Amino acid sequence: MKKTILLSILLLAFVSCGGVKKTQEALNLGNYRNAIDNALKNLAENKTKKSHQPYILLLEEAYKKNTERELQEIAFLKKDGNPSNLESIFNSYQNLKTIQQRIKPLLPLRLYEENRNAKFSFKNYDEEILAAKSQFSEFLYASATEALNTSASKHEFRKAYEDFKYLNEITPGYKDTRQKIEEAYNKGLDYVQVVMTNDSEQIVPAKLESDLLNFNTYGINDIWTVYHTTPIKDISYDYEMQLAFREINISPEQVREKESSKEKQVIDGYKYAEDAQGNILKDSLGNKIKIDKFKTVKCNFYQFTQFKKVQVVGNVSFIDLHTQQQLNSYPLVSEFVFDHVYARYDGDKRALENELIDLLKISAVSFPSNEQMVYDAGEDLKLKLKGIISQHRFY
Repeated sequence: MKKTILLSILLLAFVSCGGVKKTQEALNLGNYRNAIDNALKNLAENKTKKSHQPYILLLEEAYKKNTERELQEIAFLKKDGNPSNLESIFNSYQNLKTIQQRIKPLLPLRLYEENRNAKFSFKNYDEEILAAKSQFSEFLYASATEALNTSASKHEFRKAYEDFKYLNEITPGYKDTRQKIEEAYNKGLDYVQVVMTNDSEQIVPAKLESDLLNFNTYGINDIWTVYHTTPIKDISYDYEMQLAFREINISPEQVREKESSKEKQVIDGYKYAEDAQGNILKDSLGNKIKIDKFKTVKCNFYQFTQFKKVQVVGNVSFIDLHTQQQLNSYPLVSEFVFDHVYARYDGDKRALENELIDLLKISAVSFPSNEQMVYDAGEDLKLKLKGIISQHRFY
């Protein structure tokens, strides 16, 4: 009774404290784990702070109620006798131990008004945890092995794979779990045969074809799909990815000329300043005063642009080899533009702006070959192909 009155007083005193209020609400709603987490967080910062006294009382109560509920739930699950409950039983025991381990470093927790330390009834759950883990491991191994041996669905094989991985985490080296993980993984894989076709009238460079079909460079994060550009005899492929080039359009080589006339006044020497009588003027130091002479200069500027463009048009299709049905088709379009600018002039170069003078330093170059143009479009093609492969899912 004294404890209840004290708790009420303390809570009223700190009603403005959001942390205490939230912890109390969690306790009232049966969210004991949240109440414990909130209390422990604040007490870890400063367990002797007077304003943190409510957290000790709340922790004491939340721990007691959480332990009671967990043990009641464990007893019910055991009585139910359903093997699927073994994981919950195992996790519950672990949770009970974890909470104790989090509280112990903070002890003792002193309640000043009651002149006592907070009371926590601790128990060693190691035997219960080991027994529950043993039973759960046996059940998990048996159910995953059955799925591995009897399933025909890749989805079931993948689930078995995840179960065996989990089993190996909680009980490393359990029986032949590692071998089972590998077997389940191999059975859960989708094998995709990649076929590239060129229906255009242009040659696809061999290096570009090699780059496009090098799936190791795409960094695709999909553990359940394997792409083979060269079929392997003993593998039964599930899908086919068809990379088809429909059109490769290459523009003619063009040189565009643009002519412009430039005119500017520039300094062209100097003359001496004279007065009205023709006498040369001097400054305060006796030096003759100079005046810039200006001259209008003209220049014809010829800018040349070498231009050539390639457009690659195709599509990527995915075929289910079991049903021979097309699953999806994605357009694949890429362009590359060769654009080279240089210039010539006729007249006085001083009439040109600096940026135009820079162009005069550049010379004409040879146009890239059609094959090179197609290859240069390859970087963009690879990025788009990676996007298509990454977004497509077979499952």
